Amino acid sequence: MADHDDASPNPYDRIAPRRALRPRLGVTRLKIQLTDEQELIRRTVREFAEKEVAPKAAAWDKDKTFPAEVVPKMAALGLMGMPFPQELGGAGTDMVSYCIAIEELARADASVAVTMSVNNSLYSWPLYTFGDEEQHKKWLTPHLKGEKLGAYGLSEPGAGSDVAAMKTRAEKKGDSYVLNGQKSWITNGGHADSYVVFAKTDPEKKHRGISAFLLAKDTPGFTCGKPEDKLGIRASSTTTLHFDNVEVPEDQRIGDEGIGFKIAMQTLDGGRLGIASQATGIAQAAFDHALSYAKERKQFGQAIGRFQAIQGKLADMAMKLEASRMLTYRACDLRDRKEPHSKEAAMAKLYASEAAMSITREAVQVYGGNGYMSEFPLERYMRDAKITEIYEGTSEIQRIVIARRLLDL
Repeated sequence: MADHDDASPNPYDRIAPRRALRPRLGVTRLKIQLTDEQELIRRTVREFAEKEVAPKAAAWDKDKTFPAEVVPKMAALGLMGMPFPQELGGAGTDMVSYCIAIEELARADASVAVTMSVNNSLYSWPLYTFGDEEQHKKWLTPHLKGEKLGAYGLSEPGAGSDVAAMKTRAEKKGDSYVLNGQKSWITNGGHADSYVVFAKTDPEKKHRGISAFLLAKDTPGFTCGKPEDKLGIRASSTTTLHFDNVEVPEDQRIGDEGIGFKIAMQTLDGGRLGIASQATGIAQAAFDHALSYAKERKQFGQAIGRFQAIQGKLADMAMKLEASRMLTYRACDLRDRKEPHSKEAAMAKLYASEAAMSITREAVQVYGGNGYMSEFPLERYMRDAKITEIYEGTSEIQRIVIARRLLDL
């Protein structure tokens, strides 16, 4: 973590404002039973994913093909702007419904799920929350309607978890800023029409000297590198962004100068719920396959599901899957109530991502040799699950966030 010169020992303490102690969330306050509307959203997205996404997922993964054809179809269902007001072009759903949709998409293809998640959580949310009315009209509404695709540029080669160490600079010149630097591991990079980008406007102030900006893909001096060759989510485009004397008008700055760190950290709270849902969807797909295989595959004259060794794996997988989903819904419920949820979002993301790795690994084991073959989807699920432990805050960072909330540091 980077040093800074205020009384707090770590800039991550500023993720959410401190409030008076509130009662701990118990089951009496958690909406465990989904509403009819939420169940309808689950069925609708599942049908869409099984028809439009799942049959092509393996080919997209093998060929590293960005699924551009499915984005307009997701937009037609309102998936590209789910938890945003209808008057701005969104679908007006709650956060639980949004996470249900991500889970169902990830159950078919994690790459498609993260494409939708980034447009909602990382691009649209900070713009909706901190942007002004004119920015909403020009930069937000087209993305909520699915007419355009968004991306989020925060990480750099030397500034991943340590956001305050970023080197990208935005120097004020008249009524504009001039950006120089680069961003790494940008989801939707190269395909996005618009980007939320963070840069230092006052390096001396460290994390308090970061500001957020809006950039169009065709801005002079702004280029995207070639797609990265990745272990998983291979159909999701990931690139480096390069800024070479990029002139950005002052009216494309989001919020006040110097509040970029606050914007970034609050944005990641919602983004982590999207990743928790993505991880849960991947895990659900792996579990579904493992359970079915355990009933059908025979060894020693009986289905392998009759052996206690396999039963133990399935029981543990089912338990972790349900816990992941409940932790995610709990954090979503808090966000819908507009209550502090940084700790709960970190818990959901941490647990669900690690559960997804465990569940996909055990699913491969249930399949045995077949699980290691690319003709079956288990190895893809395991590769896709790994990134959920890394992006939008590593597991190590989630533990720091949780611990500091518990200790009220």
